[in-house]
Amino acid sequence: MPAMRLTTMQRAGLAGGILAGAALLIAIGSESWAGLVPCALCLLERWPYRVTVLLGALALAWPQGARLLVALAAAVMAVGTVLGGVHVGVEQAWWPSPLPECAAPVLGGGSMAERLARLPARPAKPCDEPTYLLPAVPVSMALMNMVFSSFLAAGLATRAFRKRSI
Repeated sequence: MPAMRLTTMQRAGLAGGILAGAALLIAIGSESWAGLVPCALCLLERWPYRVTVLLGALALAWPQGARLLVALAAAVMAVGTVLGGVHVGVEQAWWPSPLPECAAPVLGGGSMAERLARLPARPAKPCDEPTYLLPAVPVSMALMNMVFSSFLAAGLATRAFRKRSI
């Protein structure tokens, strides 16, 4: 049985999906192995990677539409870049977080039972508190996400909008 030959666009979709999946694995692994707690913006920033993995898989299954799917993946990762930029701005106190769940819980007054009732069901990390994958390197995960997603978006867009060779 002959091996399946992938088109250039299918390979681009596959590469984008693999890179996006690797970024997700690093984020999830940092929780499991490094004990890092994601904030609400961190969790939101993972969605473009999930969508890009799906679009990459669809590009493999639909060779005729692979160019469109790679272009969509580039657009999705550009949205991921914007989300990363918003998060970096929140960390640097350039603007407040757009998500209300990013603030640290305010317990206020009242009895101990009332204070406990106001606690979130899952421990949350404030979005304005940077998380560092490597404490010795002062680059937050939000900044790493912004840079990585911008490079992935640019790479996918370059491949999707490159003129076809005749």
